[in-house]
Amino acid sequence: MTVTDITSESHFNELTTSLPSGTPIVISFHTPWAAPCTQMNAVFSYLSTQYSNITFLSVDAESHPEISETFEVSAVPFFVFVQHGKVVRELSGADPKELTAAIQQVTGQKPSATASDNSNTTISNQADSKSNNNNNDNNNNNNNSNNTSNDNDNNNAASAEKELNARLEKLVAAAPVMLFMKGTPAAPQCGFSRQLVGILREKQVRFGFFDILKDDAVRQGLKKFSDWPTFPQLYINGELQGGLDIVKEILTDDPEFFSTINTTS
Repeated sequence: MTVTDITSESHFNELTTSLPSGTPIVISFHTPWAAPCTQMNAVFSYLSTQYSNITFLSVDAESHPEISETFEVSAVPFFVFVQHGKVVRELSGADPKELTAAIQQVTGQKPSATASDNSNTTISNQADSKSNNNNNDNNNNNNNSNNTSNDNDNNNAASAEKELNARLEKLVAAAPVMLFMKGTPAAPQCGFSRQLVGILREKQVRFGFFDILKDDAVRQGLKKFSDWPTFPQLYINGELQGGLDIVKEILTDDPEFFSTINTTS
């Protein structure tokens, strides 16, 4: 089998309803900008060649928010195992061995003897390639260390980063509750942002927002600034709380969390 890329909700429904009853289905939810997804997409694609009676589906979580919301996807990479029309297991994270083990456990099938090893080799090779690239970059930088032009470029880059960080510090504290999202509350551009807006409205939280799709410098800079690679991001009093999954966990532990915040802000 190979991975089938889902192109629409109707495409997804047609595929899943046309399969013979009892056919195991593994659904991979991912986004193009999340580095862990890039690694796991390669593993997922490889594993699909090792199992002949399992259907592997790939869903861009942001391009198809209606499917993501159906399976309550709040973070990526995220894998859903379906059999007999029911979700039998969910798996979040970027662990090739864990994904392989989950497939075997849920389906009762085993791949060829070297499937797991090859999956890890794929990731290892990617890591080695990145390491080699970094080493080459470092060598090039060392060779050009006496180049005045490069020194000026580095100084300019450092100055630009400092200015951006100063701007980000102001933005994250622009309102007591600040949401950095894709789109606007009236027109969210991804399922994760839509869900988080819904939570804030349900809790009657007044919040400011910033559409990161309108400013790529903020979009890329905030990932490094917050050490948080995905969006949406929620800040309270200038402090990062996390994304959709973290907010859900907070509310599970303390349903009155936002009431307390609103009182003290």
